[in-house]
Amino acid sequence: MARRARSRTYGLTAVALAAGLVAAGCGGGSGSGNVELRYSWWGNADRAELMQQAIDLFEEQNPGITVTPTFSEYDSYWEKLSTQTAGGGMPDVLQMDFSYLREYADRGVLLDLNEQTGENLDTGDLLENFQTAGEIDGARYAVPIGGNVFALFHDPAAFEEAGAPAPEPGWSWEDYDEAVRAVTGSTGADPYGGSDYTNLIWVFELQLRQEGGQLFTEDGELGFDEQRLAEFWEQGESLREDDQVVPASKAVQALPVSPLGADLAASEFSWDNFLARFAEEAEAEVELSPVPTSDPDRLGQYLKPSLMLSASAGTEYRAEAATLIDFMINDPEVAEIFGGSRGIPATTTQREAAEFSGVDAAIAAYEDELLDDLQEMPPAPPAGAGALEAEFIRISEEVGFDRMTPEAAAAEFSAFAERTLNP
Repeated sequence: MARRARSRTYGLTAVALAAGLVAAGCGGGSGSGNVELRYSWWGNADRAELMQQAIDLFEEQNPGITVTPTFSEYDSYWEKLSTQTAGGGMPDVLQMDFSYLREYADRGVLLDLNEQTGENLDTGDLLENFQTAGEIDGARYAVPIGGNVFALFHDPAAFEEAGAPAPEPGWSWEDYDEAVRAVTGSTGADPYGGSDYTNLIWVFELQLRQEGGQLFTEDGELGFDEQRLAEFWEQGESLREDDQVVPASKAVQALPVSPLGADLAASEFSWDNFLARFAEEAEAEVELSPVPTSDPDRLGQYLKPSLMLSASAGTEYRAEAATLIDFMINDPEVAEIFGGSRGIPATTTQREAAEFSGVDAAIAAYEDELLDDLQEMPPAPPAGAGALEAEFIRISEEVGFDRMTPEAAAAEFSAFAERTLNP
């Protein structure tokens, strides 16, 4: 009942905002009262049904604004958006990924939402860790919808049977390697204690942040040197040589399913929203667990935007676009509609309004336990960050197959990064 009351209040506010805009003709709105917003996002048919419910609610609360949604799968979404942007036809409101934010912001095609903040967009209820999410050089080009935190997933039954220590806050990377060896020894490698975590750029970033470093600098350069990267790949060498982690050949053979999802490993690192995927794929019961750290006082973790919303710099309807973004991040009924399917909500009101169950409840509980220990978000990745991650995976496989030494791999990656970041 309380949620409904909050929603009606929000709705009245939104209607009043829209009415005020029309009357004043301010904030870049049409002033005609008949506005059609084009809204593009990526996702699947299940999310499309939820999105239409949210859009219907928005249109009900904002008479005079209609929303025309389009959605695509992730890869085709970015191909289409690139074409639309090049042709001057970017949607008024669009879903944004953190890894693409700087690339589009640097092209000057995204609206600085700061001009709408306080008028048609309220960002005051964003979680503390998200207060500056979407900002680049003082301009806000996107607002987070939800967030995820990096995690270790593990099979507690396999760990317990092996007598391996259960993951606990503050445990070290050496503790984790020891647990992996214990599980592999106990099970006869069926499953292995873990997958090779040195093929994940996000684990590398985690370790850098635990040391006070970063993956990318504010000005879009690498935040580490070749030696540190070689040390990271060397870190997994003894586990690989002793057959304690899933061999690269088996990991590649299982693709697109990960070693944990294929029941080849009893532990794996990924973002916490992957719990839903592992719950469907793996036969073993999997739990979210604390990540190891080199410094118990610095976990290196942060709340990463799972999804963001941006507006086109070329939209004729800046006020209305901001009003739609505001509705999507703040309205409690939107949280009731989506639950945790967009990531755990980015605002306190929506976080309290959403009713989590199953894996969403586990993810929300995991993040709630970590909120006080999360560090500041890193700067938005530079253009080309996606290509760097793909190259990191490719070169890691070369190391995993023992076709390249860690030193040679680090040199090759650094050369690729130089060409990509400074073309």
